[in-house]
Amino acid sequence: MRTLSPRAWARAGLLLLAAVAALAGCAHGGPAVSLAEGPRAYTGSEYGQVMDRWTRSHSLVRLPTVDDRLTVTSTYESWDFRWSYAMRYARDYRLSAAERQALLDASLLETQSAHRFQIALYGNLPPRMTDLTRPNAAWVVRLIDDRGNETAPVRVEQVLRPTAIDKAYFPYLSVWRQIFRVDFPRKKADGSPTIAPDARWFALQFSGAYGQDQLTWDLETAAPRPQASR
Repeated sequence: MRTLSPRAWARAGLLLLAAVAALAGCAHGGPAVSLAEGPRAYTGSEYGQVMDRWTRSHSLVRLPTVDDRLTVTSTYESWDFRWSYAMRYARDYRLSAAERQALLDASLLETQSAHRFQIALYGNLPPRMTDLTRPNAAWVVRLIDDRGNETAPVRVEQVLRPTAIDKAYFPYLSVWRQIFRVDFPRKKADGSPTIAPDARWFALQFSGAYGQDQLTWDLETAAPRPQASR
């Protein structure tokens, strides 16, 4: 019986890990969430759980070379998320009741005009090719849903120097990742919403010459749908 060399065993292990990662990408991407607005009863200590609920992460791995073409983590800054964020910030920085309310009101107002995502990514391509602010970037990002809506961002901002608050409140931010804030309009030119009211899920889709990847948020109004990754 032929035995494998240590290098062959190592390569086989990497292929197995990549296959597992690929299969994981086809599974449900996280807990179902709700886009419903209204008062919340969060305390500052609950922020970590809320952030995890609104955060998705996935890797696009190409076989058989096991190339990590793209690894993305993103938090959707929803109404629900922003309420929890404001409570955490108010606790950490000892805001008065009036200051806390002003912070909350300003943050929630932003949700009425845009869907904002905090995005951190890396891969085996040069950083200039994965800079989402460049017109010739390797990837384009779109907001999609299961009703056929597909929306381009209205604003893509690269965060070159994340603050101490950024790093504390979004622990996945690091010097090894490129960081972006990406805004999509809430409504299309015809006035219809970019995420349909009866959508079962919405997603960030990354597409380009090197492949396609997707981060999916299932909605509580319907049964979860497997997350597609191509």
